[in-house]
Amino acid sequence: MLPCGQLSQGPRVTWQHGGVTAATYSPLFPEESGGGQVVAPPPDADAVLDGLDPEQREVATALHGPVCVLAGAGTGKTRAITHRIAYGVRAGILQPGSVLAVTFTNRAAGEMRGRLRQLGAGGVQARTFHSAALRQLQFFWPKAVGGELPRLLDRKIQLVAEAAARCRIRLDRNELRDVTSEIEWAKVTQTVPADYPAAVAKSLREAPRDPAEIGQLYGMYEQLKRDRSVIDFEDVLLLTVGILQDRHDIADQIRRQYQHFVVDEYQDVSPLQQRLLDLWLGERESLCVVGDASQTIYSFTGATPDHLLNFRTRHPGATVVKLVRDYRSTPQVVQLANGLLNQARGRAAEHRLELISQRASGPEPVRTEYGDEPAEAEGTARRIRDLIAAGVPAGEIAVLFRINAQSEVYEQALADAGVPYQLRGAERFFERQEVREAGAALRGAARFGGNDALLDDVVELPSQVRAVLSTKGWTTEPPAGSGAVRDRWESLAAIVRLAEDFVRAKPDATLSDLVAELDERAAAQHAPTVQGVTLASLHAAKGLEWDAVFLVGLTEGMMPITYAKTDEQVEEERRLLYVGVTRARVHLSLSWALSRSPGGRATRRPTRFLNGLRPGSGAAGARDTRPGAGAGAERGVARRKQRGPARCRVCRKTLTDAGEMKLMRCEDCPSDMDEGLYERLRDWRADQAERLSQPAYCVFTDKTLMAIAETVPGTAGELAVISGVGVRKLDRFGADVLAICAGEDGAESAEDG
Repeated sequence: MLPCGQLSQGPRVTWQHGGVTAATYSPLFPEESGGGQVVAPPPDADAVLDGLDPEQREVATALHGPVCVLAGAGTGKTRAITHRIAYGVRAGILQPGSVLAVTFTNRAAGEMRGRLRQLGAGGVQARTFHSAALRQLQFFWPKAVGGELPRLLDRKIQLVAEAAARCRIRLDRNELRDVTSEIEWAKVTQTVPADYPAAVAKSLREAPRDPAEIGQLYGMYEQLKRDRSVIDFEDVLLLTVGILQDRHDIADQIRRQYQHFVVDEYQDVSPLQQRLLDLWLGERESLCVVGDASQTIYSFTGATPDHLLNFRTRHPGATVVKLVRDYRSTPQVVQLANGLLNQARGRAAEHRLELISQRASGPEPVRTEYGDEPAEAEGTARRIRDLIAAGVPAGEIAVLFRINAQSEVYEQALADAGVPYQLRGAERFFERQEVREAGAALRGAARFGGNDALLDDVVELPSQVRAVLSTKGWTTEPPAGSGAVRDRWESLAAIVRLAEDFVRAKPDATLSDLVAELDERAAAQHAPTVQGVTLASLHAAKGLEWDAVFLVGLTEGMMPITYAKTDEQVEEERRLLYVGVTRARVHLSLSWALSRSPGGRATRRPTRFLNGLRPGSGAAGARDTRPGAGAGAERGVARRKQRGPARCRVCRKTLTDAGEMKLMRCEDCPSDMDEGLYERLRDWRADQAERLSQPAYCVFTDKTLMAIAETVPGTAGELAVISGVGVRKLDRFGADVLAICAGEDGAESAEDG
């Protein structure tokens, strides 16, 4: 990658350079972006500005008053703000000890400190919000409160578990993680326990449990902390805010110390962090913020771009500088990234930045359609192997997916291809606790299945796996929302899918055969960690970059994810894909599979976000007419004839949610369900489940019963077309269900089955 500020010497294309002045090149600091070479600091303040492009130079020299830097992906924002601080220090305008630069990760803060030392400004404080607040809290606590600062909790989840027990609320390990995350969200949005249910409803947030329960548990958690004189991570900010609000003498002392503030990744600031920043500043406006609303992807943690978008309203005289020269990605990658945002909607989209690549031309992004997920993984592994053979280091290649549960098929494909890989931000699939527990349960069932009542009435291998994993939390319907519970379900669902694929390839396979297959796969992927291809979720990839990026699994329901319901949630999914695209320097591949498994029905559709950005797509029949676009598009299989989209039978809106597709109507559309019939079906199902010693959903799910009660089938054919009623269940339960629909009592067909 070229150093930020340096222009490539390749040919220029007119559309990239619409009137933007050429950057200035300087050989200074060629290793600043991570080469590790120690270089001498610039000799004077003016030399600090050498090598900056005109917009970066404008940032560096804007040292007075509020400054807002809108910096697109790959535009050298860290370079701009570190040179700004260094220029101010070297010119004698800023005292090093009076500057506080804040960012969101220790890695980013460390990188900033390193760059400042290289530039001769080593006395500047660069910290995360929490570490800066903790230092102040430790110093001023004896003066403000007296005594020692309460002990900081290492892990709050144990105290949350105790709070749940006190409230007589049973939570498993994953529910504990999700509830803990909810408490963290409540605190950073400054929501007290009593107000939590209302805050959740107002924010359209999908709580992992009943909001009233979480509010009660949250209150008990806070009480336990007070009883034990401990504080948590969020309390560090809350207590610092409280002291600065109540003790003006302490606030004045901090303001005398820090007179100039720089905030990186400002689009990710939470309401609580903004409140602390306001107290640090007081009435002053010596503030520089840097951010990009189009990279807001952490709203589920309480982050909001509103502070960035409202900056000019709060500070009418602010200097605003836009950084749009992309030094990271080729023109082809940048054009695709711009195309994604051109279709965006909402307030953040109104402030999008049109990036202009500063690199030489590169290969077109490759769009590949595959017949099924294993074919997609194998095709990706082949292309990665070809790139490595062509000289691209394995460590400069990444495979990015929406959720961690997608990693298993890529781990397997890369292992089979002999390509080293490493996971970022997640455990290897077979090392996840829920996968280990599932493996142990399947191993026990394979060994003692003859004495296991759970398997007495289950013959097919996939059904046996579903029955065993139902004891570990797997259900036919995924849990609502995101979080640890959903992650666990996705991992177990991946094992169910693997069993279905395995028996398709080996029809006479037994549970023991499947266990042996799982063990073999796990052993193949337990090799020592090596520097190799990165496998990561899109969220974990933020702030990173690679020469080659493969964005996989880009289908409706995964991108955007199924539980993205509101317009804003869908737009955040679009921004997540944009972040993924802008991680690529040169090679970019986007792929999707039409079905889940080999031989499956090709019912999937590519993500809507690529409409108009891939050949033959577009809401209004738009064609991709860019030169060379056709050459960059591949087909993993011949395109199969696709059925039309599922539509609501009430309002005709296209359905993407699995539950809504089962009902063939939107959740919000009026239902013509026969309530009496639904209750009779539920009673019958309960009897069948008890007789079979299986969970009720193994007979029929609630959604399937609702669909039956809405359509009231009169024949086996009408019943068979309802989603969730397969051939096996039709044979087994069809007579009963049709009898109940006709107003008769269902026979006890389960025993006959």
